[in-house]
Amino acid sequence: MAAVIGQIEAESVPETEAPSMTDGFHLVIDAFKLNGIDTIYGLPGIPVTDLARLAQARGMRVISFRHEQNAGNAAAIAGYLTQKPGLCLTVSAPGFLNGLTALANATTNCFPMILVSGSSEREIVDLQQGDYEEMDQLNIARPHAKAAYRVLHAEDIGIGVARAIRAAVSGRPGGVYLDLPAKLLAQTMTAEAGRRSLVRVVDAAPRQLPSPESVERAIDLLKSAKRPLILLGKGAAYARADAEIRALVERSGIPYLPMSMAKGLLPDDHPQSASAARSFVLAESDVVLLIGARLNWLLSHGKGKTWGAPKRFIQVDISPTEIDSNVAIAAPVVGDIGSCVSALLEGIGASFPRPDAAWLQAVGERKSKNLEKMAATLAKDPVPMNFHSALRVLRDVVKANPSVTVVNEGANTLDYARSIIDMYEPRKRLDCGTWGIMGIGMGFAIGAAVETGKQVIAIEGDSAFGFSGMEVETICRYRLPVCIVVFNNNGVYRGTDKNPCGGEDVAPTVFVKGARYDKLIEAFGGKGYHVSTPAELERALREAIALGEPVLINAVIDEAAGTESGRLTNLNPQSAANKK
Repeated sequence: MAAVIGQIEAESVPETEAPSMTDGFHLVIDAFKLNGIDTIYGLPGIPVTDLARLAQARGMRVISFRHEQNAGNAAAIAGYLTQKPGLCLTVSAPGFLNGLTALANATTNCFPMILVSGSSEREIVDLQQGDYEEMDQLNIARPHAKAAYRVLHAEDIGIGVARAIRAAVSGRPGGVYLDLPAKLLAQTMTAEAGRRSLVRVVDAAPRQLPSPESVERAIDLLKSAKRPLILLGKGAAYARADAEIRALVERSGIPYLPMSMAKGLLPDDHPQSASAARSFVLAESDVVLLIGARLNWLLSHGKGKTWGAPKRFIQVDISPTEIDSNVAIAAPVVGDIGSCVSALLEGIGASFPRPDAAWLQAVGERKSKNLEKMAATLAKDPVPMNFHSALRVLRDVVKANPSVTVVNEGANTLDYARSIIDMYEPRKRLDCGTWGIMGIGMGFAIGAAVETGKQVIAIEGDSAFGFSGMEVETICRYRLPVCIVVFNNNGVYRGTDKNPCGGEDVAPTVFVKGARYDKLIEAFGGKGYHVSTPAELERALREAIALGEPVLINAVIDEAAGTESGRLTNLNPQSAANKK
């Protein structure tokens, strides 16, 4: 009887349900989604293939590339355009190294980006036992990133992602590396414990207010200036303080000069724009207000003949260590650009003295002279086309379509486009930036198209296009509204160089003559155009914008039209020596 009762009692006790479980794959995805990051740029492979698949299955957009460097560039420019860290996913070792170039470029340009790479197990790497794609990725990444972290335990994934996000966007933005060993992704824990381990980042990039004393010092210096100038960098564009910056420029009446990626913060045809008198205002100004611009090589380090007589600088920057990095800064204003500009705007009030009339007249006269000279050059219609006649067409098309994002790289293609194509809206011009490197074109174009959903025109030198040209397949695969214009002059700088030994090999700077880049995109289902006149180029561009799908225009340029290194010939020692 007792045995029967015991059996009945055992049958009456319900079985305890096993707790729901999660793993490292899900936790990585959930951690990013919790923080509003919903797009991955990357390339699948061991050990992150399933991570990419699962991310897509759980509602993230996964844009898969043909090369990790281009995926990284897309993630970097996505960070610049959104102020959220762009996310790049790569495999281990060589894939990680491919992405590292983009990460270093993002850090240099202050673009918020997170490079997430799978890696070999620590115990094998540390003993150098020869694992598959074995590499100490964390220590390799550290010198090239703003921060680098490794996560070894599933319960730390939430903290690792949170730290990466905060590091990428706080203060001066930059690239962050997040190392995920393969074994981490397979680790399991209860779903409830996993949910509690995730972190929603609060106020990742808090405002940093400038000191009142620094603002007062800057305003006093501006008031004392006879020939003031405002210089806007891409940091000013990233800050999204567009209205405040415009108000400061217009209320002060000071001429302004935008760096290339700051073009469009105010329309380039604004009466106070000094772009057409760049050399003049840099040399002749006496007080220069830098907003989100660094005195690096792009500005001749703030010294030398470019700058003429000694200057007094006011520098607005979020990083105190940037102050005095090249020359003495008379009035540093340290804080986030929006807060600093708002404080300056409040400080100058409505009664700020206008700049000296003679200075404004001199700037205006130099602008008019240079614009007339440029107009005469652009009016010419040489056969075959040169850079100026082709870019005249692009200038007019962009003016008629101001919401188009322009991506630009090359030597001559980049330099001439900077001065010819006007921009009318902020963050619509993306180029090779602080490092001046080639190869960003297709990555930037894809990132901009994905993040904005609007038309992108990528203006490419034929050499620059070669760095990332295979990504036309990616553009076609996702049916992105990208129109690529390849300025084809048969080589690097130009296609006329000769082998000095007269051998069978062509010169190092010469490509295949008459290459048909338009056929490349047609292989993947896109639309190709082959043009050799401005009229043909204009028709192709307008059709491409109306189509809103992948297009490549092979624009044949006079192969003798280019100059070596564009305007940077002095950086090539042998070329500079030959010119002496």
